[in-house]
Amino acid sequence: MLRKRSAFTLVELLVVIAIIGVLIALLLPAIQAAREAARRSQCTNNLKQFGTALHNYHAARNCFPAGRKNPDTGTGQFSLHAQLLKYFEEGNVAAMVNMKVGFADPVNVVALNTKVGLFLCPSDTDLLPADAGGRNNYYGNQGSGVLNGLPSTDPSNTNFGMPAPNGPFYNDSKVGARDIIDGLSKTAAMSEKMTGDGSQGVSSLETDTFKPGTYPKTADEALQQCHDMDPSDLGKQGVSIVGAPWIQAYHSTTQYYHILPPNDRSCMFPPGRIATTANSRHAGGVNLLLCDSAVRFISNEIALVTWRGLGSRNGAEILGEY
Repeated sequence: MLRKRSAFTLVELLVVIAIIGVLIALLLPAIQAAREAARRSQCTNNLKQFGTALHNYHAARNCFPAGRKNPDTGTGQFSLHAQLLKYFEEGNVAAMVNMKVGFADPVNVVALNTKVGLFLCPSDTDLLPADAGGRNNYYGNQGSGVLNGLPSTDPSNTNFGMPAPNGPFYNDSKVGARDIIDGLSKTAAMSEKMTGDGSQGVSSLETDTFKPGTYPKTADEALQQCHDMDPSDLGKQGVSIVGAPWIQAYHSTTQYYHILPPNDRSCMFPPGRIATTANSRHAGGVNLLLCDSAVRFISNEIALVTWRGLGSRNGAEILGEY
């Protein structure tokens, strides 16, 4: 006699489907976390390559590259990225760059639009317009002061007498290891920054550079005034095309400041005072390249005094945990 075979009932089938659904729901966050860990690791490796390139440049020239290199003629300063290309084994891109004229000169248009994989963190998104130029997620540290560039030598200028930048990368800087008296292991070289939304008609708190319309004299004033502004006011939009082109030395393309803590707002106070901030899409903080080429993950909760101390090359600060 043939035995009658049992089959799943509808209830049993639904139970199995529900169990599978629960298992998938439990696995997805773990898979996403693993993917982000891999992306964050790639970001760390990119910064380590920046560290190697910076020190190879220093070995060849006895100083680090300028945060902003002025061309012989024309306008438009070149980024430290442009100066480091051949030390990344990006000789083909380096050959496209003519630093005798401004970065936006027609002779530099191909380089301006070239994608360099090393400059991109895979954790970030890209909403920028196609014609914004090659993207960048890694910025040089100008310091913990608000002045963008060098103090004016004209007594009638608003920026006359302002403290000079205290980070390793600024306008025509030639900072060497000898000038980083706080110590290479206690001074930030570079950190991360997300690319912008590319639209002046959209307010994106985490990526836009806002323009409060005030004029702070100190880092504390810049922090307070940046926090006091209403980011939903589109009249306060400063720069939304953040992170391109990498060839340009600018506070929203290749330079950041240790004024506000990691993943806080970014603000600009023209003419000539800036507070752009390191940020990332990694949970809880940012990767930071120190001047000795070590990379550390810095929490959003780092003490502000320590964060600012890391931004200074010559402040003799006593740093807390980081």
